[in-house]
Amino acid sequence: MAPFLAWTPTASGRTSMPRQREELVAHYWQRFCVKNDTIGFFGPVGWGRWDPAREGVDVDPGEGLIATTEVYFAGWAVDALAARIDADPALREWVAPRRVPFVRVSGTGVTVPGRPARPLGPEAAAVLGLCDGVRPVRDMRAALPGVDVPAVLADLVARRWVVWKLEVPAGARPERWLRDWLEKAGDGDARRRWLDALDALERGRERVGAAEGADEVVAALTGLEEEFATLTRTAAVREKGAGTAPCRAVVYADCRRAATVRAGRAVRRALAPLEPLLTSTGWLTARLADAVMAEARTVYARLAAEGPVDLASFWFACMPVLHGTARTRAEALQREFRDRWASVLAVPPGARRVHRSLDDIAGAVAERFGGDTGQGTGQGPGWTAARYVSPDVMVAATGADAVERGDFQLVLGELHLAANTLGASLFVHQHPDPGELVRLTGRDHPRPRLMPLLPKEHRSRLSARTRHALVRPEDYHVALVDVAGDAARPRTALSAEVAVTERDDGELVVVLPDGAEFAAVDVFAHVLTTLAMDLFRILPEEGHTPRVTVDRLVVARETWRLPAADPDFAGEKDEARRFVGARRWRARHGLPRFVFVVLPTEPRPFYVDFDSPVYVNILAKAVRRMARREPDGRLVVTEMLPTPEQAWLVDDEGNAYTSELRFVAVDGRERVRR
Repeated sequence: MAPFLAWTPTASGRTSMPRQREELVAHYWQRFCVKNDTIGFFGPVGWGRWDPAREGVDVDPGEGLIATTEVYFAGWAVDALAARIDADPALREWVAPRRVPFVRVSGTGVTVPGRPARPLGPEAAAVLGLCDGVRPVRDMRAALPGVDVPAVLADLVARRWVVWKLEVPAGARPERWLRDWLEKAGDGDARRRWLDALDALERGRERVGAAEGADEVVAALTGLEEEFATLTRTAAVREKGAGTAPCRAVVYADCRRAATVRAGRAVRRALAPLEPLLTSTGWLTARLADAVMAEARTVYARLAAEGPVDLASFWFACMPVLHGTARTRAEALQREFRDRWASVLAVPPGARRVHRSLDDIAGAVAERFGGDTGQGTGQGPGWTAARYVSPDVMVAATGADAVERGDFQLVLGELHLAANTLGASLFVHQHPDPGELVRLTGRDHPRPRLMPLLPKEHRSRLSARTRHALVRPEDYHVALVDVAGDAARPRTALSAEVAVTERDDGELVVVLPDGAEFAAVDVFAHVLTTLAMDLFRILPEEGHTPRVTVDRLVVARETWRLPAADPDFAGEKDEARRFVGARRWRARHGLPRFVFVVLPTEPRPFYVDFDSPVYVNILAKAVRRMARREPDGRLVVTEMLPTPEQAWLVDDEGNAYTSELRFVAVDGRERVRR
């Protein structure tokens, strides 16, 4: 930043390095200040309420921009400290080994899915029987006098039947679990040594949270990173391409806005066109669940012909379905979904603006989707999580007063299927009363749920910030492959100990060790939700599709899909000629000034202002990269809506901010078995 700020732009001074710095700043600017991304301080969460006593929206700006800021340890950073503690011989016997979830013990044999049973000696059987992830090795030794427990464990670990390491459960505050574990570890000197290390890191985090201004933040982060690297012997920043979740630093911040909003009757009325959209998503998720479970029943029948079926064997045998044919079926369903919507909307060829009323489409949607949502089979929307649909809606208005007088429009950004996006940790832990969200979850689900335990993180959407946090004590966890949760938590079952069976009506169910029974489709919930979440597309993927508005709700923005060679200005070497060429290209296609662009070679959508030479340069570079790497790829250009002058959310100084309204719709029908 400093060299960029010290640069005085001139025609002769626009050399390569200043332009690169300029583009870097522009990249960050659009990432943090143009899109509605929740990125720590740059995208604070604000909570509001529906208020039927009001007509429009009422903004209470509060004091300043931020009400609270929380600085969290990244889960990988606490894991790095746990690994160092785990290597301390003085604490090794306090670590509790656990059996791998898919390892089944029967009599004197061990079975791993897809492999023949292996014999198990009496000492190994006794040790394996105590590996519950809760009982430390020192207690196992006391329970098995005369057995060399560490030696037997080493053999079981080598066979990959047992994991013996200090594993911190996933969560927003993993350091709290680690501290609790350390305080119970019996070796006084070692315990104190590692508690001191944890204290040092927590003090460093507190200094980051208390820092004000760029210089203080940088100094506090630098000090924390140096302390972390010394204590853990681990680099303080992970490589960008590490194949893990996006949190690369030791700590990250999430904030809550000082502003609160009350949205009234006018906004609720304008959301009425969501109803047919939700009806159609029920059709989509029910069909996807039916397709997957039809194949899963075939897998079950093959396994059941050889004897009782446990969930571990069933899960692994279904992998070709879940990661193969299920994806193909989801893509086919999306095409059919778009075709059905095309017949509902009847968009005229070449149209740029299409207006429909709710009355125009309600009957057609009921005809094409309503009678085939799975209600006839008793399955509702398909699986338990599919009862949720999470819309991202933007209010396009010049101010709160404009909404009050009815001068506004709503814009549907995304419609996330089969997920309560507000259940993500980053939202729950920025709520002033997280218990309220848990109570509302109880209203949605009066009975316990079965929830598969997921890996701690994954590069596709799974991290400590996005992990679902609305889990109640009555809900069950099932560990399929990973044990990312607390092994001591009640109602946590291992997949090898869960039975799969078929009811008289043909439905597959899983039966847990305590007798609790759930539909087998819920075991596949995360895979199904991952497949379904972004399937909502109501227009064909043609070269151009119009803006579609139903009453006051824009359900699709105007979009252009163009081949990589179409932006012919991208290869122009002269900056001025490139800018003029981009303006001509924009005019040729009738593009608005402000757009978002998606390319197959870019990790995220990015903003382009065609009046800005800097953003034209960024677009041209991105197009050139795509032309090199994916010459058959297409760039997708979407109009920016709302536009910058339609930002109505303000702070206490009157500054306007981009924002979106996030809420959750839930299907009131509980899943009813056949």
